[in-house]
Amino acid sequence: MDKASNKFKKVEVESLNENVFKIIGKDWMLITAGKIDDFNMMTASWGTMGILWNKPIAICFIRPQRHTYNFAEKYDYYTLSFFEEKYRKILQICGSKSGRNINKVEAAGLKPLETDLGNICYEQSRLFLECRKLYFNDLIPENFIIPEIAHQNYPTADFHRFYIAEIVNCYKQK
Repeated sequence: MDKASNKFKKVEVESLNENVFKIIGKDWMLITAGKIDDFNMMTASWGTMGILWNKPIAICFIRPQRHTYNFAEKYDYYTLSFFEEKYRKILQICGSKSGRNINKVEAAGLKPLETDLGNICYEQSRLFLECRKLYFNDLIPENFIIPEIAHQNYPTADFHRFYIAEIVNCYKQK
């Protein structure tokens, strides 16, 4: 198994010059939780990054019925991987297929790498963030100030759990 440090260089998260609205909302990201012998990933286009509790943070949202949810619950870290447009098919497969039913690594042609902390990233990504969970909570229907948002986005009441995590490492393709 190749190590991420052989293919990526560690950079300060503050040095990033990325448009988070674009890389999350338009380009999408891959959320991965687990260890090399026990992990799953899913495509996401909802999330955020910023500063909270004097730390650089990333927040990801995972519905409880997603297979990745079990891994996010079990492990203390997750990674967010970002890809060039030429890898859009990887993200489409990982967002439309369940790891319960297929081997998404094989189906998508992903090449997993292990970080120094034992987390998972992918050789094809151009950037990934290694995140340590700090807090989680579930979206609560009665807390929506504009109820239409809940009705439009959760017609079956399958509300997301969100994870606030400190970005502990940031890596770019060498």
